[in-house]
Amino acid sequence: MAILFDDIENALLFVSMDQKFMHNAYLCKETGQIFYTSELGDSDELPDDIDDTEKYIAIPHKNDLDLGKVLVFEFSSEYIPEELDRIYAFFRSRGAYSRFKDFLNGKGLLDKWYKFEADRQTAALKEWCQDNGIEIKG
Repeated sequence: MAILFDDIENALLFVSMDQKFMHNAYLCKETGQIFYTSELGDSDELPDDIDDTEKYIAIPHKNDLDLGKVLVFEFSSEYIPEELDRIYAFFRSRGAYSRFKDFLNGKGLLDKWYKFEADRQTAALKEWCQDNGIEIKG
């Protein structure tokens, strides 16, 4: 069964909106239905057979697809290599992404970052789908 790529992408965004394991999403490969759970409450009721790995697969967190700091450093190496030491320093303490984005905004690169991030996310998620035998449409 082909599953809408937008549905899988939305599930990735949900899973990735906080630290790992705070939010989870599970795709039923047979029906295409996605079940959502959150440590913060307001979760879907999961099917009894959710542990059946032939039928269900957990949607990954963006860090599982190397879409976290790895992506920041890849972007920085490509577009502002002279600032790498500064960017590494951002990521030695809390609030790194906020400082990174403020820095990019000051350099006029924030829109380029968002496009780079979105393109890499789409490519990584499509590869994950292919690797896991998930047929996508759209």
